[in-house]
Amino acid sequence: MQPTPVLLKYKLHHLFFWMLLLGLWFMLRYDDYATPAKAFTVTLIKVVDLALMVYITNYLLIPKLLYKKKYWLFGILFIVMIVTSSVLKMNILGRVTNNPLLLNLGENLKDRIYDNIIPHFFLVIAGAAIKLMFDQIKLQKKMAEMAKEKAEAELNFLKSQINPHFLFNSLNSVYFLIDKANPEARQALHKFSDMLRYQLYEANGEKIPIEKEISYLEDYVDLQKLRKDENYTVQFNCQPEVQGFYIEPLLLMPFVENAFKHISHEQGGNNYVNLDLSRRNGVFEFCVENSKEPGLNAAEHGGIGLNNVKRRLQLLYPGSHELEIKDESNRFVINLKIKI
Repeated sequence: MQPTPVLLKYKLHHLFFWMLLLGLWFMLRYDDYATPAKAFTVTLIKVVDLALMVYITNYLLIPKLLYKKKYWLFGILFIVMIVTSSVLKMNILGRVTNNPLLLNLGENLKDRIYDNIIPHFFLVIAGAAIKLMFDQIKLQKKMAEMAKEKAEAELNFLKSQINPHFLFNSLNSVYFLIDKANPEARQALHKFSDMLRYQLYEANGEKIPIEKEISYLEDYVDLQKLRKDENYTVQFNCQPEVQGFYIEPLLLMPFVENAFKHISHEQGGNNYVNLDLSRRNGVFEFCVENSKEPGLNAAEHGGIGLNNVKRRLQLLYPGSHELEIKDESNRFVINLKIKI
């Protein structure tokens, strides 16, 4: 896979920084050594050693420990890394420069600490500070985007909202006009009324109980079943463990709508939609699979709904979700995992 221009620019940016540092360090210290070649070798070892510590700190210790509030473990491993790296660097430099004093760590211990460990400590801390600053800027940008999108969504909702009391009164009137001998029509209208009530009144908060979201999905699936005949199979499997946590409202619906939108229509064929909801080891897994017409690109024809839900997942669950989409010749599968 060819690297994207953004990724290439990112790598060149880092490479340029370390090459610049190498050049400046060499220019300032090359008079301290017998030959320019030895001065360059020593400088290269020091820069590589510093770069390794910076990247280990910024891309391993900070994300895996500091951001997860494992402060003691972060501090201990950080100090161990600094000391270990300093000892290894002095050993390598001692062999390269034929300096036995650097190989004897017990001699001039204070000088060793002052000349190696303390500078390492502050230089790596400086690199970590830059990493934290950029991460904070990215976080603030994401929060601003979320606030803007939420405000736009609320505004669009208010613009599209009709008088709910008038709407429910009208639905109740239609309900009583339906003959009692037609229970399926009455039940369908009742489910539609429940779905509308959920969208108007309960889906306005930031998060809702997963039980309500499942009930909403079940009503939608039941309504879709009324439109299908014996050529279609619809299964809704929800494990009992899927309860007791909260989720963003209407997050799962675009996936289900997309499945029914692109289901295959073969006479006497295997036309199906399967929904599976499970919970394992603190991870909520939502899987939707549907048959589709051969040659149809369901992901490309998913429209605004799928794109919007992908964006919502990036903003609402950064680093804590996995979305896998499989668009095969005769089936379309979406597998979503969210850490709860």
